[in-house]
Amino acid sequence: MAMTRKKRRIMFLAAGALAMTGATALAVVGFRESIVFFMPPAELLAKAPGPEQRLRVGGMVVEGSVVRGQGETVRFTLTDYEGSVEVAFAGVLPDLFSEGQGAVAEGYFREGRFEAREVLAKHDEKYMPRNVADTLKTPPPGT
Repeated sequence: MAMTRKKRRIMFLAAGALAMTGATALAVVGFRESIVFFMPPAELLAKAPGPEQRLRVGGMVVEGSVVRGQGETVRFTLTDYEGSVEVAFAGVLPDLFSEGQGAVAEGYFREGRFEAREVLAKHDEKYMPRNVADTLKTPPPGT
């Protein structure tokens, strides 16, 4: 029994839809494995993620908190004016990194300290969630 043109077209479209669904599923799974969360320090402290969960924490670098150790080791504090977290980083900081400016650290939260594998300097709020940007624009009175 020969397939009519209409049946062949339907089979072709069904196979194409199945292939697109499979490709989309693979892309979503790959994206989920590589996603890194961005959160302000207060949220990081409240959630206390596991020591092996890779994530990003972002906020303002506290004035006077940058301490350079031996070699390329640097410690600094990030704040969102609701919470603060100490960050330890061994590497070269970006050129735009400075106290009183925004930064995002990517790494792991272990034993109350954030161990950064990468630090990104931010020069404006276009790369952070709107609520975080609004919070950072208006520090609480007395700070």
